[in-house]
Amino acid sequence: MAIKTKPDGWADYEVSSRKRQKTTFLDQVLILIDWTKIERIIRKKYKKFFNAVGSPAYPSLVMFKTLLLQTWYDLSDPMTEEYLLNWIPASRFVGLSLASDVPDHSTICRFRNELKELGVYEKLFNEINRQLEENDILIKKGAIVDATVIESARRPRKVVETESITEDRKEDEKPETSDPNITYSDDTDAKWLVKGKKAMYGFKVHMAVDDKNGFILGGHVTGANISDMNEIKRVVEESGLKKKSSVAADKGYSSQENRDMLKDKKMKCRIMRKAVRGRALTEREMIFNRLISGFRYKVEQTTGILKRHYGFKRMRYLGCDKGEMEFYLKAMALNLKKASRICFQV
Repeated sequence: MAIKTKPDGWADYEVSSRKRQKTTFLDQVLILIDWTKIERIIRKKYKKFFNAVGSPAYPSLVMFKTLLLQTWYDLSDPMTEEYLLNWIPASRFVGLSLASDVPDHSTICRFRNELKELGVYEKLFNEINRQLEENDILIKKGAIVDATVIESARRPRKVVETESITEDRKEDEKPETSDPNITYSDDTDAKWLVKGKKAMYGFKVHMAVDDKNGFILGGHVTGANISDMNEIKRVVEESGLKKKSSVAADKGYSSQENRDMLKDKKMKCRIMRKAVRGRALTEREMIFNRLISGFRYKVEQTTGILKRHYGFKRMRYLGCDKGEMEFYLKAMALNLKKASRICFQV
């Protein structure tokens, strides 16, 4: 396949041989992962040899690393193009020499959307986690499940559409109208949720993290109005947990159905107990809840990192499908950066 990248030249050699060149976490991430396996997953589905104007396409691995770079630094597509043009560690990470052409913002956008259509983001996420687990960086013995609300990319604005029905109407009859169709934006998958006294419009990310270091194990995106309690089974299945693994969660997941589900999967139930009308918690249940609270903060910590450092307070894109794409990109970026800190900490 013809590619646009060029072999390293004298300028690349001079840059790489600088004595005081600073090693970034990007260089560390390159060491952590076998990228040939990542490229193999993409190329099974992505077989594009030429771009939209007929020029040779960029290698799929270069483009995927570009998406990771964009996610780590919370960049728009034009800003990502600028980074690749002006920042040497960025071009070195994605695999472009100083003499190579750089993908423009429209190429980055098209590649991201094409991977979504091909349905490979979850496979890439699972492969990265598999490699981290294989190298004993990710220890998958237990999980903590939680959900968080992400705002829609669109601001809600109520629109009420009514349709008059005039067929077969007599002169003295009033026109009938159908039930009004109420929409709030063109982000039709986004829903309303009232939490406390605050109304929020957007989505929920349901996810699980490991109970040791807070690596994201799996998850998915729904409308904000979907109950947390009904999503734990799907999250557990997405996380690839083995038998005898523990699953912890807060009181919002407390139900006999969920406990029975974990029992059927031969997993240890660590769902916090919830008092009900007419029955207060026993002393033993309160101690159990305190023990779970002692490590459940790790999922809240991971959620905080996604929102503060990866710009995941609000969706970039519209709809659950693209929201899930964004979640997987951010989960891969977070896990890789966390792994580099664990492996290369001084």
